[in-house]
Amino acid sequence: MLPGPPPGSAPGPRRRPVGAVDLTPAPGTVPPPPGGYRVPARYGYGYPETPAETTTRLRPVRPRQRWRTTAAAACAVLGLGLIGGAATGAWLTGDSSAGAARSPYSTARGAWHSVPVDTLFPRTLQGRGAGPGGTDRTWTRLAVAADSACADGLDPLLGTTLRPVGCERLVRATYTDATRSAVTTVGLVFAEADAPGMQALRTRFTEQRLGARKDLMPRTYAPEGTLAASFGDEQRASWTVSPLTEIPVVVLAVSGFADGRPVTDPQPASDAVAPDATTDIAQAGLGHEAKGIADRVERGLRRAVADLTEQPE
Repeated sequence: MLPGPPPGSAPGPRRRPVGAVDLTPAPGTVPPPPGGYRVPARYGYGYPETPAETTTRLRPVRPRQRWRTTAAAACAVLGLGLIGGAATGAWLTGDSSAGAARSPYSTARGAWHSVPVDTLFPRTLQGRGAGPGGTDRTWTRLAVAADSACADGLDPLLGTTLRPVGCERLVRATYTDATRSAVTTVGLVFAEADAPGMQALRTRFTEQRLGARKDLMPRTYAPEGTLAASFGDEQRASWTVSPLTEIPVVVLAVSGFADGRPVTDPQPASDAVAPDATTDIAQAGLGHEAKGIADRVERGLRRAVADLTEQPE
C-alpha cells in the first residue's frame, strides 16, 4: 500500500481511475445540443453532418464483365487500323483532305491574270553573262501590251502551228538594252493543252526545227512614244520560240535594231548565239538579246507558278 500525502499538504489533482475517459467539455467549448451529436465519442464535439452526408447513397458498383473489356479493346485496334490505313493511302497517293496541292498545269493557265505584271515582266531584267562572250546585260522594260487573243498577236502561220495546244491568252512586253541600241519583244502564250499535248508540240519543234523558220517569227510590239515605236515586221532580226513541257506555255521573243533599220536576212537566236557566228545580227548581239530576255522571263514565270502551286486550294 502506497503512503498517503504528508499531513498538512494541499490536496493535489484527483487522479482518474485507470481506463476511465474524461468527458468533461474543454473550456470555451459549445455544449452539445439536446440528444447529442451522432458521432463516435472518441471524436469529441465535432461538426454535425450535412444533409448531403446523411441522405446521399453510393451507387452500387457492378462487377466488371470480361466480354466488355475485350470488345472495347477490339474496337480501339480496329479504329487505329482504319486511321493508319487512310493516312498511308493519302501519303502514297499524294492526296490529303487538309488541302491538296494544285497542279502546275491548272495553275499556269490562269497565271496571265493572277500573277502581277511586274512579276511576269519585271521593269528591269539582269542578264549576268547573257551577252556575247559572256558579258553582262541589263534590260529595261519600255511598255506592256494588253493581253489579247493569239490571233491578234501572232502571224497566221505561227498561230496555225500552235493551234493543237490551243491558246488561252497572249501577253507581251518590249524591252531595250542599256545602250538603247536594241529592242526586244517577249511574249507568253498560255496554252490549253495537257502535258502530252505540250510534249508533242515540243517534239515537233525539235524534230522539224520549227523554231528556225523565218515564216514562224513572232510579231513585234511597238508602243508609240517609245524607243521601239518603229519596231515592225521589217525590223525583226533574231527570234526564238520555245514550247515548255512542265507548264502549258510557249515562250517567244524577237529582237531588232532600235534605230528602225530594216533587216533583209533575219537569223534565229539559236544560230546567232553560236561562238562562230559572224553575221551582223550575231555581232550586234541581237540573238543574245532575244534568248537572254526570253530565258529570264521564263524563269520568273516558273517561280511564280511554283509558288502558286504550293498553296493549298
